[in-house]
Amino acid sequence: MATPIAFLVAQTRRYLSEETPKNWSDAELTDLANLAFKDLWRRLNDLYKNYFVTTDITNVTLPQGATQLSGVPDDVFRVVAIEPRVVGESNPNLGLVFKPVDYNDPRFVEARACGTRQPNNTVVFYTLMTAGAPVAAPIILTAPPLSSAVDVKLVYNQVLAPIAIDGDNPIPGESDSAVIAWVMAHARAKERADGAPDPTWMGVYTTEKDKLIMELTPRQIQEPSVADDFFGEGYGYGY
Repeated sequence: MATPIAFLVAQTRRYLSEETPKNWSDAELTDLANLAFKDLWRRLNDLYKNYFVTTDITNVTLPQGATQLSGVPDDVFRVVAIEPRVVGESNPNLGLVFKPVDYNDPRFVEARACGTRQPNNTVVFYTLMTAGAPVAAPIILTAPPLSSAVDVKLVYNQVLAPIAIDGDNPIPGESDSAVIAWVMAHARAKERADGAPDPTWMGVYTTEKDKLIMELTPRQIQEPSVADDFFGEGYGYGY
């Protein structure tokens, strides 16, 4: 069960020997906790294990004749997958596949030069442009254009919104110790002449973060049914 941020703040106060707010307000310690969440979020996203994933099946569409998706949410950081909102036999656009490529990929260049196609048994290439979250929603360019609009399912890694003290720690893997160490290091900066985070507590944070990363990879430990061989992918004994 996720740990309340209020508990993390209270635990930090015990280390600060200030269980009643005096030099550090609850709001200040909560802000520092949110900075810890963001730092850990960046490291966990780098693992490509999809710990922070949102599936949007409401807002995103590819309009008729368009060359970019509309309705892309503001919190999109990295796209995991794009596909028609309805898949399988009931898919009105059976055989439509969205495939990620670079903007200057020869297939994307050729697709941009093509005319409108029917949204069945068609490959639509896409690529992300602009900064994306948390600056703004990214632009997702597509090609070729389609002859009718398609409702889209967008699966993506989202950025973390600020969490209030009555919220919960969003970082998986028993991360409380790392968060507390970060908050302690930056809270102690107020006591230091140089205003820098406390190096001892930053060392604790680094150790706890490294242990957290080690614990969270690999995410799945069953034997894979497909293994990489010298010439590419080869099938193993499982299914």
